[in-house]
Amino acid sequence: MFKLEMISNLEKMENKFDAIVVGTGISGGWAAKELTEKGLKTLVLERGRMINHIDDYHTANMDPWDFKGGDTITQEAYKRQPKQSRTGYVNTESSRHFFVDDMEHPYNDDENKFNWIRGYHVGGRSLTWGRHTYRLSEFDFEANLKDGIAVDWPIRYKDISPWYDYVEQYIGVQGRPEGLAQFPDGKFLKPFDLNVLENHMRKSIANNFNDGRILSNARTAHITEGTKPGLGRVTCQYRNRCMRGCPYGAYFSSNSSTLPAAEATGNMTLMPNSIVHEIIYDNDKKRATGVRVIDAENNQSYEYYAKVIFLCSSSIASTSILMQSKSNRFPNGMGNDSGELGHNLMDHHFQTGAYGTFEGFKNKTTYGRKPAGFFIPRFRNIGGITNRKDFIRGYGYQGGASRGSKSIANSKEELAAYGKKFKDIIVQEGEWSGSMGAFGEILPYHDNQMTLDYNKLDKWGLPTVTFNAKIRENEISMRKDMKQQAIEMLERSGFKNVTGTGSDNNYVFGNGIHEMGTARMGRDPKTSVLNGNNQIHSVKNVYVTDGACMTSSGNQNPSITYMALTARAVNHAVDELNKQNI
Repeated sequence: MFKLEMISNLEKMENKFDAIVVGTGISGGWAAKELTEKGLKTLVLERGRMINHIDDYHTANMDPWDFKGGDTITQEAYKRQPKQSRTGYVNTESSRHFFVDDMEHPYNDDENKFNWIRGYHVGGRSLTWGRHTYRLSEFDFEANLKDGIAVDWPIRYKDISPWYDYVEQYIGVQGRPEGLAQFPDGKFLKPFDLNVLENHMRKSIANNFNDGRILSNARTAHITEGTKPGLGRVTCQYRNRCMRGCPYGAYFSSNSSTLPAAEATGNMTLMPNSIVHEIIYDNDKKRATGVRVIDAENNQSYEYYAKVIFLCSSSIASTSILMQSKSNRFPNGMGNDSGELGHNLMDHHFQTGAYGTFEGFKNKTTYGRKPAGFFIPRFRNIGGITNRKDFIRGYGYQGGASRGSKSIANSKEELAAYGKKFKDIIVQEGEWSGSMGAFGEILPYHDNQMTLDYNKLDKWGLPTVTFNAKIRENEISMRKDMKQQAIEMLERSGFKNVTGTGSDNNYVFGNGIHEMGTARMGRDPKTSVLNGNNQIHSVKNVYVTDGACMTSSGNQNPSITYMALTARAVNHAVDELNKQNI
């Protein structure tokens, strides 16, 4: 089996490179691939352990009965991962090894709860992401300017569109073109088919609403035809065990795709267990010269040097590194001339919607476990009758419909059924049901923020992160509409026993696992950290291309935007290096 080559800090090696990439997740993998393919000798630093594609997916083929207590969140998991457990699903027995031990990696959220869900290992959350892949639209890039909120994005859709194309064609994205301005089409593979009830819902929603809303196939980073570059990446097998790591490489991850591509160039040096905590700044050169690293296993400190540095370790971690990178020039953290570093923290608020049962299609069923259902793109505040007075921006829905087995648990049928009768009962088809949950935009409020606590240090002597963020009136008003519209769409599609889900105002920040902002892009160094090329305004050879750079959040899953911005930024960095501008 092919394995990524790696070295440790203890091994004798050159400490000077053309480029350094911090992080190996969605953004870091792309930075590594693009930099090495353009000929740069690149050091890739990951704070966590090594994970090799296939070999280290040890639960990928396990069934529920193979786990001692079932595929559940165990008492041991609640003890060691109390904050990761708050989601209720990420750290069941089949995937808990891909999420951090909260006892070893503490953070502080005493004032307002924040669920910082993360994994420290090669590949990061590219192994466990939800794989939904939706472009931001011109509505999103213009929104701050039009609404007078925060600062204007320094780019527009036309600036990133070619890079969306580039990324989608490489990773493989299945989906259905719809021709909607708020839901830009891309370079798609054939979509996972909607099932019979989902198709019924698509027709009903189109016929019952006059505001242009549609139900489409969810767009996800799964291969549905042919192959894609990487380690034997082939078509999806409909197992729906994606969060365990896919031995077929059917969904995109750094481990199966971008890191092997970088390795193949011969230009990548991959070093796990390397905690980057500071970027070194040369005041005379007005440039960053390298990074300071603590070896996670032996606590020794090391320095590595490069011409250009890409911070790709996720929004919170990247900003934490910048905050710790203090110097005479930057007493409050590298690039923090504006005072915006750590502010404007965003997520997507969700966990509200509706579900119901459906009495028809009794002669139909489903087969296999497709890993994607449907998506209803934004239909609020996009002009005309869609505009609202009670909130700005919008939301979209993810959902699905299925037919379950007949449940007899805790019933008189179960008590009376043994042998053949029991078997006959449990293979009977149950009723159809459907549900949808909304993902809504959170505005970039300045006082939603992260800070560092130097009085509470981690096991490596580094400051811990403190969060203070909450949703406001705009999001609460939006949540009411999110639930009500879900109920109406199910009812008008013929569902029975329709019930709304979630609360209007008790959303816990971070649950969307889409943390964004804290080092935003902008046009003015006085009000932003990064420019339109993802460079720190005042340190042009440092690029930040993960979620920290986001100026607003949209309501779409953001990973494809991080990938496109990263590829675009690398192209710019290499061009600038060639011109000797950085």
